[in-house]
Amino acid sequence: MRFGYRLIVSLALLGLSVPLAGQDSLSVKGALGDTLVLHNATVTAKSREQQLREGAFAVGALNIRLQASTLQSLTQAIDRTAGIRIREEGGVGSDFDLSINGMSGNSIRYFLDGMPLDAKGTGMTLANLPVNIIDRVEIYKGVIPASFGSDALGGAVNIITNRSNRDYLDFSYGIGSFHTHKADFSAQYIGKKTGLIFKPVLSANYSKNDYLMHDVKVRNEEHTAFVIKDLPRFHDDYLSLFGQLEVGVADRSWADAFFVSASVSKIDKEIQTGATQDRVIGMAERNTQSLNVAARYEKAGFLTEGMQFQASVSHTWDHSQTIDTTYRRYYWDGTYINGGYSEIRSRGKTWRHYRRPMTVLRSNLAYRVADGHELALNYLLNRTGNKQVDTWDSDFVPTDDVLAKHIISLSYDQSLLEGRMNNALFVKDYVNHLTVGQSEIPSTTGSDKVKGSNTQNYLGYGVGTRYLFADPLAVKGSFEHSIRLPVSREVLGNGSTVYPNVALKPEISDNFNLGLFGTFDLGGGHTLSYEANGFFRLVDNYIRATVTETESMMQYVNVDAVHIKGVDGEIRYDWAGKLHAAANVSYDDSRDMRKYTQSGDLSVTYKNRTPNRPWTYCNAEVSYTFRNVGLRDSRLRLTADYQYVHWFYLTWAAYGSASTKSKVPTQHITNASLLYAWQGGRYNVSLECTNLLDALAFDNYMLQKPGRAFFLKFRLFL
Repeated sequence: MRFGYRLIVSLALLGLSVPLAGQDSLSVKGALGDTLVLHNATVTAKSREQQLREGAFAVGALNIRLQASTLQSLTQAIDRTAGIRIREEGGVGSDFDLSINGMSGNSIRYFLDGMPLDAKGTGMTLANLPVNIIDRVEIYKGVIPASFGSDALGGAVNIITNRSNRDYLDFSYGIGSFHTHKADFSAQYIGKKTGLIFKPVLSANYSKNDYLMHDVKVRNEEHTAFVIKDLPRFHDDYLSLFGQLEVGVADRSWADAFFVSASVSKIDKEIQTGATQDRVIGMAERNTQSLNVAARYEKAGFLTEGMQFQASVSHTWDHSQTIDTTYRRYYWDGTYINGGYSEIRSRGKTWRHYRRPMTVLRSNLAYRVADGHELALNYLLNRTGNKQVDTWDSDFVPTDDVLAKHIISLSYDQSLLEGRMNNALFVKDYVNHLTVGQSEIPSTTGSDKVKGSNTQNYLGYGVGTRYLFADPLAVKGSFEHSIRLPVSREVLGNGSTVYPNVALKPEISDNFNLGLFGTFDLGGGHTLSYEANGFFRLVDNYIRATVTETESMMQYVNVDAVHIKGVDGEIRYDWAGKLHAAANVSYDDSRDMRKYTQSGDLSVTYKNRTPNRPWTYCNAEVSYTFRNVGLRDSRLRLTADYQYVHWFYLTWAAYGSASTKSKVPTQHITNASLLYAWQGGRYNVSLECTNLLDALAFDNYMLQKPGRAFFLKFRLFL
């Protein structure tokens, strides 16, 4: 808080009345009748997002409340953050890959109020989570606080939901290109007599994803040769349904918060392509149904003053099925020829069922030893089963695998020099337990190498520090020796486009971060903030996805050693809450440091960049808000943003000649939006245009992304 606010508080404590009227001066009358006039007094407080940015760890924070009135998904908002790159495999509901400072995929962990997001079901992701229930998003780069009890290697995304203490109703409906529809409903009701809090949530997403595919190969009318055409996608419908009811109480003598919840989700997705665009699929599909029950408890002053306890428990019944029962080969115009193998795996017909029950237990006990000194003990249990049966393939042997991890962490946080210095130290113990029951395709999945049960133990530790010289200049640094245990998708596959690899090893990394940040108050309502970060990652057993070209199937494998280094920076400008501009740039250099192959020969990919990964990209955004336009108590916000992604190789740079190497071209994407709200934000209408210039855009494994699209959304908030 700035001096003006501290002065007002001090005067109030002395018995002075402080009427908050007028913008240029305040009249303050004391008990003796004396009058003081304070000129240009201001009340300034740092937002929660700004406080996070100024912590000991490298972290970005996004206020999502404005996004709730647009049709943007959470992935689109996060993709504009410095050091962050999200690559989607297609349109609405497609799989995506999120990269933080060069680390991507499952090296990044996702949380919803501190609990793993996949506890809501394997189909629930950042892309289909209802935006109107979210307050803010915290993005930790490289090193994350021990309180999460996580084995994240490259960072974490923590989604904080709305914790309002008043009744409200929030409904929105949006429609857009490619037959896209999205409806969200959330509410909160607090019983006046009982104090019970009811929080229902409903969400539905649908899209045909029939955007135009450019320069695809199809047969001519005589079926004698192939021609190149532009054709709309087909067989790519996506439907997502989610419902949740949370009931509990707050501010009781025995609990600050106690809630129980139940949620259901259903995802139906037609599969259009394999891991690459060359494989066209016209009949196969993947469906998921999930049921989750959970409870959470929070209490400050637990057992004794200065002690805080938080605990959450969750169990999920998750059933996915992949239907691949057609012997056909499709082309992009929807025609096909009959063949002798299935669409996805190029093998026999399958109707595979995956039941993956998940149990998550998380607890955190923190004790304030003295002012500015806190000790915390955290425990996380995450147990995922994997029961497979096949109702079509009679030769398939049912399996029952278990992947369980226990993570125990002890941390110490201190605040010194009146808050100018913050330090954090922690140590973690990782216990990984794997029970393998499957035996399908042992030469590919490694099931012949890993049999029965095995348990492994690893130790991690880290430290972070921040020193504030003044508002315009602060420095922070952090280090972590981190372990990243493989997730079920990597070890056990996804039932459709990803093969299992049960012999996969955990990633081990030493992560270094160093950053500068600050804020300049330029006067007249003008503020300028900046942040710059450098990072270095030394990763052993690096896990990356590979694709078999013959089958267009994906599998996660270990690379002996990968070094990642880079920088990112961001500048933000604001004038009186009206004009906002921001720009960021990111560069990361990820290299294969395996010098010799298993046979002892020099590796041809030694010091090559890791393929299929953008390494230079930037974002820019500008918006202006007009007040009281047309209707009373209204605002009109105009926004434009631009994204640049430098070209990158699709495979290892050492493979092939310069003229034949596959690479994803440089991309320029521009978006624009208009948001009009009236009656203090009670009613909201937004109009958006994505890929305004209709640029040809590619993403993961050179899969084409949608062209120009328009979206309209109405939101009611009471």
